[in-house]
Amino acid sequence: MKPVAPRIAERLSPRERVLLALDHKETDRIPIAQICSGFNPPARESFDALLRRDRGMGIEEYLGGILDVQYIEPAYRGPALRPGEDRWGVVRKPFSYGLGSYDEIAHFPLAGVRTVDDLEKHRWPSPDWFDFSVIPERAAAIRARRNYALITANGHIFEDSWYMRGFERTLQDFIEEPEIAHALLGRVADFHLEYFRRLLEAARGTVDIIYTGDDIGGQQGLLMSLKTWETFLKPLHARFNRMIHEFGVKVLYHSDGDIMDAVEGLMDSGIDVLEALQFSAGKMDPTVLKRKGGNRLSFAGGVSIQTTLPFGTVEQVRAEVEMLIRTLGQGGGYILGPSHYIQAGTPPENVLALFETATSYYPFGRKL
Repeated sequence: MKPVAPRIAERLSPRERVLLALDHKETDRIPIAQICSGFNPPARESFDALLRRDRGMGIEEYLGGILDVQYIEPAYRGPALRPGEDRWGVVRKPFSYGLGSYDEIAHFPLAGVRTVDDLEKHRWPSPDWFDFSVIPERAAAIRARRNYALITANGHIFEDSWYMRGFERTLQDFIEEPEIAHALLGRVADFHLEYFRRLLEAARGTVDIIYTGDDIGGQQGLLMSLKTWETFLKPLHARFNRMIHEFGVKVLYHSDGDIMDAVEGLMDSGIDVLEALQFSAGKMDPTVLKRKGGNRLSFAGGVSIQTTLPFGTVEQVRAEVEMLIRTLGQGGGYILGPSHYIQAGTPPENVLALFETATSYYPFGRKL
């Protein structure tokens, strides 16, 4: 394998690097993260094997010295959940794809709802199920290892709703049963509002980013009309974002797919960071996004797990990483990473090229 260039001498801690980038300032190197990302097990195993052979270290040690963002969460103290069940009562079961399996929804607890009153029969989760007081201690333990930026998740409104109701049924509700849609989405939004308010109160400034979002894009455009999104979802996220900003914390919004038509509305709703950046979808274009966002919007993700990482060459991966840094990182405002989970069959050499290029390429010539 071709030797990689030496890494840039790092003069900032991970947290300093991320916060400066989100303040639209250039940094010693591009910040790197796996937000709504990571590896599925076969990809993780192959990358770990490569690292042990060629770098003399395992994946945890390697990524621990490269990634700038780590997750943190409160302790769960609610009722016992069935195997595969989440706090919303959604049940998932593993479905094989050959080399491994994905957890897919096997039970939609609100599929049979016919009226708004039926929603009251559901066992709704409560923020009381969580112990938020552990956040400062957990933050201190993470930062004792390295001064990472800390992110906590997941503020989904549309997704948590359709996971309970069913995807097609939820889209039908927007047209046929709007009162049910409003009631369901509002109930989910109210939970997230209170959950994250309590978390941020307990965190006492130790959390830097709240992960929110909803997958509202498909391969060729929005999953719903822009008007539908503006009617049912935008006001709820705007209320959520206002609360988060009261604590001086950044809002990161995740969506896969082509969401170009919603970018202006997302900015109006108060998001700070747009994440996933599936540039192989529809009209998604890094140059256009950077121009639209200006100093109002930062970005995270972008390296394609759909095309370049699984099917490209090492040289093509390097070229994509360099292009994204030049385009989205100019003037700050970018955290580089895969656009989603790295899939089985992805050449580990391509994954290494992603991280090694990101830690060694800096085109701006700025002296800190």
